[in-house]
Amino acid sequence: MPGFSPEGYAELLSAITAGGYRLCGFELSEPAEHTLLLRHDIDLSLEAALAMAELEHEHGIQATYLLMTRSVFYNLASPVGLAAIARLRALGHWVGHHALHPHVEPVVDPGFDRVMAWHNPDPAYMAAAVPGWTNVMEPRFTGDFSSTYRSDSNQTWRRGDPTDELAAARFPWLQLLIHPVLWMDGRDSMASTMQAFLAADREHRWEHLRGDNLGL
Repeated sequence: MPGFSPEGYAELLSAITAGGYRLCGFELSEPAEHTLLLRHDIDLSLEAALAMAELEHEHGIQATYLLMTRSVFYNLASPVGLAAIARLRALGHWVGHHALHPHVEPVVDPGFDRVMAWHNPDPAYMAAAVPGWTNVMEPRFTGDFSSTYRSDSNQTWRRGDPTDELAAARFPWLQLLIHPVLWMDGRDSMASTMQAFLAADREHRWEHLRGDNLGL
């Protein structure tokens, strides 16, 4: 396999299609048989999120993108942030809130689906119900974890790479957490992937500076 790369993610999407899973958002009371809840926590890069969203759209896949309102890496209220939200919705994806504990925004403009997950959560509150929101880590959406939840956190598959199991339709249902920056900027280690992200981020910021009438 190509590993953590756009090509590797395309293989994962093909496995989802081969397994015949039904892509759903978190509006369900609980996952039905053969349902896939594909979720993205956007910790670092709107650009990587949009690249992944476009790739999923090409494969006919819908996902839930959880965006931060208190990120030190991007600003949803900026023209870039507003355009990113609009594009995610135009591609047919769901858009929710990646919250920094204990802050869950009571009103979010331009508006999120009422779906959230905590950023780097402590186990004490990770799965707790949040009034007015659906917490994607509530037990009804994670099951027993061993057979119904997979995560690529820190560029390491928790409980195993799901690609072959997805293609063979072995999961009864699954919540799959994918971080776009690990795939769109993916390298052979977490450290090198973060270096690639920083290099790309520098280029994006340089372009913003060039457009800001600084005579560059």
